[in-house]
Amino acid sequence: MDHEPTISQDVSAKPANGAAKGRGLGRDVVVASICGAVVALMVGASYAAVPFYNWFCRATGFNGTTQVATSAPTTGPIARKIAVRFDSNVAPGLPWKFEPEQSEIEVNIGQVVTVFYTVTNQAARTTAGQAAYNVAPLTVGSYFQKINCFCFTEQTMAPGEKREMPVVFYVDPSLADDHENDGLNTITLSYTFYPVKDPVVKPLASGENDKRKGNL
Repeated sequence: MDHEPTISQDVSAKPANGAAKGRGLGRDVVVASICGAVVALMVGASYAAVPFYNWFCRATGFNGTTQVATSAPTTGPIARKIAVRFDSNVAPGLPWKFEPEQSEIEVNIGQVVTVFYTVTNQAARTTAGQAAYNVAPLTVGSYFQKINCFCFTEQTMAPGEKREMPVVFYVDPSLADDHENDGLNTITLSYTFYPVKDPVVKPLASGENDKRKGNL
């Protein structure tokens, strides 16, 4: 008797296909989760980068960022002298005239010095600005110590107001121990005033900044 051919059925085919789909979906979920976590990390890092960079510059003097001192150096001035030049700039959009009263002075390293910049608001309205600053050479930032400076706070100027703004600073005597600066004869202190679009509402600064207090 002829036997009819039998057709074998692969009962495992469909379950295997379903399992593969399940594994694929699981892998997609994992990949999507990882991508989401990476994006969130990158966004968080972008927000943290600016304050971290500013902190790093202040702590190390990187990129010519000067330091903030609370008092004069304990060792006092040393015999070595250095020239300090003063540079001033105003960014577009701020109608101010801004210039140092002296373009250059010679000081002893470790000597506390007070210098003045003159600022005039040339607009017929109240304007506000914030000064950014650095020194050159950039590697000298960690040795340039400011005790007081107009750049520490936002400045608001009345229409046509002219003001003398002080900077009290010294060059740290430890500069003399850094042999990479043995040939250093000149430091340039540079400021750039930028406009403040939404200034903090507060009374105009009193005439205290206009008083020449002398060296601290």
